[in-house]
Amino acid sequence: MVNGIDLIFRIAGVGILVAVLNTILKQAGKEEQGHIVTLAGLAIVFIWVIQLLAVLFDQVKSVFKLF
Repeated sequence: MVNGIDLIFRIAGVGILVAVLNTILKQAGKEEQGHIVTLAGLAIVFIWVIQLLAVLFDQVKSVFKLF
């Protein structure tokens, strides 16, 4: 499992990478591809967060013995 600090650094890294790529594509006149890169970065971060939420809910179920 990913600890909190590692996840924050991963999200920040994806954000910086997406911002740089978006700026480069916008200056090249390819704004549509910049939007796609932004959506892809957002999707990656959402997948990480959803996986961590699933782990959290499993831990809550195990603590309260819920099925």
